[in-house]
Amino acid sequence: MLVAFTTVTNLADGVMKIALPLVATSLTESPALISGVAMSLSLPWLLSALHIGVLVDRVDRRKLVWLANGIQVLVGGALLALAVTDLLNLPVIYACGAALGIAEVIAGTSAAALVPDVVAVSGRERANALVAGAETVCLEFVGPFVGGLLVGVGVSFALGATLVGYVLTAAVLVLLVYRYRPATASGGAAAAPSVRAQIGEGLGFLFRHRLLRMLAAVVTVLGSCWGAWFALMPLYATGAMGLTSADYGLLVGALGIGGVAGSLVVGWFNRLFGRRWAMMINIFLTGAMMAAPALSTDRWAVGCAALLGGMGGTLWTVNVRTVMQTLVPSTMMGRFGAVFRLFAFGSGPVGAGVAGALAEWFSAPTAMAAFAIACLLAFLPLARVFTAAVEADLDNLLKQP
Repeated sequence: MLVAFTTVTNLADGVMKIALPLVATSLTESPALISGVAMSLSLPWLLSALHIGVLVDRVDRRKLVWLANGIQVLVGGALLALAVTDLLNLPVIYACGAALGIAEVIAGTSAAALVPDVVAVSGRERANALVAGAETVCLEFVGPFVGGLLVGVGVSFALGATLVGYVLTAAVLVLLVYRYRPATASGGAAAAPSVRAQIGEGLGFLFRHRLLRMLAAVVTVLGSCWGAWFALMPLYATGAMGLTSADYGLLVGALGIGGVAGSLVVGWFNRLFGRRWAMMINIFLTGAMMAAPALSTDRWAVGCAALLGGMGGTLWTVNVRTVMQTLVPSTMMGRFGAVFRLFAFGSGPVGAGVAGALAEWFSAPTAMAAFAIACLLAFLPLARVFTAAVEADLDNLLKQP
């Protein structure tokens, strides 16, 4: 049911992720203002992830997923109503994007924290591959493709389809039977730690662990690159590259095709090259995704680079989740997962903002090139910390039942 939930909700999110920026291109030609849509969707990770992480460790995680779905249904309905009455404007899109972003933080953090509770250590790589595969197929391939087609027909069609997806998610949640029982302090009567104290525990656990600390630093760079790509590509693809809305959906779909390929080969890749190289190669693949549009407007070159970036992203995601679930206690997964996702997704709006400013001052290719260089610079620090010996220790832990 967790995979089914991930599939349906990410399908709806994928349509929305394409629809809102494309609607914005019909309202303005400013790269900075259009990148603001991507920022509104991802900024909640930066502003609310830590507090929501504490909530995930305190409250039944299934109820939180229900809360997130409720927000999505309400916002999706509001967007559809505004589109039908021709009242959509940039401030409304920003506000609704922020609300959907908060729902994504709640749902993503809660769902990720459920995996180590319901899956044995030895099965987590496969479980993470299934979840990550569902995310990439729907969020990066089917959703964007359908979203591009529906926006071509009409904004209301795209937003209506998204609302239907969120309603279907609620139906799936009815079948998700699980109740989280948070650990209580010894003695029972002791007061629960403050929110600030629990946030500090999550941050402290991250910064005391050398490998996790380095992974957080690298994922910050990677996340900013993805934020920059999604902020710049709607206008760049439909402008300089000459793509239609449907073509742009296909271009984003190339990310999803790569993600599907990554989810299918991650186990084989890990066995052949090792988990360490499966993660480090993503730096080069993400760098290629950023460099291609900086060097060429050819749709095939940019599409192939997007496919490679999607594959690398899934190789990274599956393995980094497995590493986290191996090294972090289940009772801290909410707080730690939120801290880590703060770096992973909180860097997205920063990357979107910086990319929008660079594109406004210079050009979109210049901004893409800057992020490609920043991505490649992350390789050596990661290689020095994530050594073969560290990888061997992780593999020994994963062999436990």
